[in-house]
Amino acid sequence: MSASVITPPETRAAPAGARARPDAAAVSRVVAELQKRFGNRAVTSLAVREQHAHTTTWLPVQPPDVVVYPQGTEEVVEIVRLCATERMPVIAFGVGTSLEGHLNAPFGGVSIDMSQMKAVVAVHAEDLDVVVQPGITRKELNEYLRDTGLFFPIDPGADATIGGMAATRASGTNAVRYGTMKDNVLALKVVSPQGEVIKAGSRAKKSSAGYDLTRLFVGSEGTLGVITEITLRLSGIPEAISGGICSFPSVKAACDAVILTIQCGLPVARIELLDEVQIRGINAYSKLSLPETPLLLFEFHGTEAGVKEQAERFGEFAAECGGTGFRFSTDPEERSKLWQARHDVYWASLGLRPGAKGVASDVCVPISRLAECLAETKEDIERSGLVAPIAGHVGDGNFHVMPLVMMDDPAEIEKTEAFMHRLVERAMRMEGTCTGEHGVGSGKMKYLKAEHGEPALAMMRLLKRSIDPDDIMNPGKIVAV
Repeated sequence: MSASVITPPETRAAPAGARARPDAAAVSRVVAELQKRFGNRAVTSLAVREQHAHTTTWLPVQPPDVVVYPQGTEEVVEIVRLCATERMPVIAFGVGTSLEGHLNAPFGGVSIDMSQMKAVVAVHAEDLDVVVQPGITRKELNEYLRDTGLFFPIDPGADATIGGMAATRASGTNAVRYGTMKDNVLALKVVSPQGEVIKAGSRAKKSSAGYDLTRLFVGSEGTLGVITEITLRLSGIPEAISGGICSFPSVKAACDAVILTIQCGLPVARIELLDEVQIRGINAYSKLSLPETPLLLFEFHGTEAGVKEQAERFGEFAAECGGTGFRFSTDPEERSKLWQARHDVYWASLGLRPGAKGVASDVCVPISRLAECLAETKEDIERSGLVAPIAGHVGDGNFHVMPLVMMDDPAEIEKTEAFMHRLVERAMRMEGTCTGEHGVGSGKMKYLKAEHGEPALAMMRLLKRSIDPDDIMNPGKIVAV
């Protein structure tokens, strides 16, 4: 990577390709019409526009031309139809927690901010499902559901919106037991690039009626349409939860314990790995005193007797793999403190190297290759001389690495990018994927051909062109057309 990564955002040219930025006259017409229709809900200030294209990676900030705040599906339809007449890009925005440049507007356009579409449309407690608008966050939804005895289990760490989680096929700490967004979205309402409302799926728990459009839109990152309503599968709040920790002499030993746990069928709900570098950051940031060695943080859901038995059984597996300091508790306050520390790893990591930028990436491999992949990655970090803490949802083979980079040092940027490239190559060599949950955005487009092959990539392009022939839906993401 060249030093141009730190060029001020407004001086950057749009990426090369068939797609072109709309001319100034078209932008002016769209902005004027949006301001006439939506008043102060159509905003053009630079500060707001840059906020809607911020990126937590080293990708440049590429702001849209205007940000609009709709309040319902019909208003989204109006916005999209207007954009379609001018071939104006449309980028849906939740709360901005994505990590691969999904929200950038390399060709300008309209950012549709869903923050005023937070309604819980319907709760069907007897059927264990709920219908929501896309702007509600997972914490807001679970607070709303609390008195029903149900909860929505997908927990990516950040308090992301449900719409954003569906669009990026999010997962997180609970995925090993409850699956990912693709397993928990039953139906969607989507505004197509032509401004039509598409209903994908239904509240039925299964169907064989036609193509599975729901799964097509889940994970499409806003490149095929704008999600305006989501029907979610819910789960019962467990009668009891046991959680705890165990330290290990190496990441390999910790991974071996995870593999043994999964292969023996122990129904773990969450099992997270934090390496010794990450633990050092957590101790400082969260005021903890954990041993600064690789650590597993785990949780079991079930009955009082069941979770106790499962935790004790896990302790036996951990001991076989060299684990020490094993302890568990059913006390909610103690568990919450540990999980909050886990969710704060981004901020904790930044404290390890003040002044550096955290550049997060994730990969996922078959669980049988996890120990090998992590061990090689740790060796690579050491050889490269990087400070790069590791945290992972290791119950499903997914882990995150966040090199801390001084962005005014081109040589360090280049060294870090080379490491990140090797990380992806390593995962794919082990029959894994370039991203387990962060998504493709613009940051990982370059890896899709190697992962899927040209015929599959060509089919993705064909789908994109067929559904969005004018390439207005979040252009420059996933596949270039």
